[in-house]
Amino acid sequence: MVTPHPAPTRARRARSVPLRHVAPGLLRDPVRALVGFGERADGEVVRLNVGAFRPYLVTDPDHVQQVLGDRADNFGRSGAGAFWGPLRRLFGDGILGDGPVWSDSRRILQPLFTARRVESVLHRMAATIADAVAELDAPAHAGRPVDIGAEQARIVCRAIMETFFGDRISVADALCLIRAQDAIATSVIPRVLAPFVPLALPMPGDRAFRDAARRIDDVLVPIVRSARGSDGDDVIATLWRGATADGRPLDERQVRNDTVAMVAVTTETTVNVLTWLWPHLARAPEVAARLQEEIDSVAGGHPVGPEHLPRLRYTRMVLDELIRLYPVAWLAPRQVLRPTTLGGVRLPAGATLLVSPLVTHRLARYWDDPGAFDPERFTPDRVRARHRYAFFPFGGGPHQCLGMHLFYLEAQLIVANLLARYRLRVRSPRLPAVQLAAALRTRDRVELDVRPARTGAVA
Repeated sequence: MVTPHPAPTRARRARSVPLRHVAPGLLRDPVRALVGFGERADGEVVRLNVGAFRPYLVTDPDHVQQVLGDRADNFGRSGAGAFWGPLRRLFGDGILGDGPVWSDSRRILQPLFTARRVESVLHRMAATIADAVAELDAPAHAGRPVDIGAEQARIVCRAIMETFFGDRISVADALCLIRAQDAIATSVIPRVLAPFVPLALPMPGDRAFRDAARRIDDVLVPIVRSARGSDGDDVIATLWRGATADGRPLDERQVRNDTVAMVAVTTETTVNVLTWLWPHLARAPEVAARLQEEIDSVAGGHPVGPEHLPRLRYTRMVLDELIRLYPVAWLAPRQVLRPTTLGGVRLPAGATLLVSPLVTHRLARYWDDPGAFDPERFTPDRVRARHRYAFFPFGGGPHQCLGMHLFYLEAQLIVANLLARYRLRVRSPRLPAVQLAAALRTRDRVELDVRPARTGAVA
């Protein structure tokens, strides 16, 4: 007897979350509202009614994998113009875009961020980070509190500008760029929350955006021009030597666009994510004690280098848990290029999909007690048992972030060197508020008291 195949499930319209639920929640607390929509969706693709704009929210790891990975050719990034449009004014087409221009940029830049290449510069990066961390000796001995976000920005800029930009960008200029990036990230909030408003219509934040973009160009355009024809394996020289698929050299505009983008993506994640670490350690003393014990036993009171990283396993778990809660690239919008179905829901061409690691990472359907800070989620056995797209802080598929491997190595070196040399205490254990901007960031400063480690200053 032949068993008949079950009849295919008919595609259906998505359930809709009404405007009276969407708008007030997004205005009051957008993070809580988005996670709440995801919880009520219970794994289904649902439609959010934001008046004239009605995107589809995608939260299930299977569906995320199809959108970002398996069927990525039907879900375009640049096409989601309502969300990408405001940032395209800064980054243009290139590594943060889509299509042939993105493909050229990705092919040219990817060799700089392979595991082999990153590890080849790791000794130099580790030495730079250790030296930059040691500059906290002055406030430590003076008993002066520090803004840890600002200090992390300084440390990251020294490491990244030296190893990936060939010292073409000074630390002072890099910090200026980070401040401008911060201004841009917050200035686009009105447009991120109201993506249906045409770019031609003025909105709050537009002037601040233009001012910050002009400051970025004032710093970077002369540097980009002066690097033309130069040697070196840094980002800017590599872009100038690059060519399109049909053999044409990149023009100045694309080199500028990709330089701006790469400065942002190589600095923002580490600076922003690590700012949340210190309040969480204050609120989870057992995690802080285990982290400190690992670093003390591995480093033995010496500066932390590449040779120590394989044994900093718990440090890596702490970072994974941190970026689960605070994925800097919190939103990955896509546009449906051809009519299709996803999870049994009909999606018309032109529809906008909202894929958000911030939402999926905080859903009880996929994570036990998702609001708790628990690095034990990232033991090898629990990682293997979990869907690979339940945790995707760096995206996935062809657009997965080039800097993922760099982030983990750099962040481990910064955290381990800080805790090997100092004892750090937050002045307020209150968690800083989450600010939904172009890139996720803290709304509040985090101040730390810094003291030399009891074992004495690290040599």
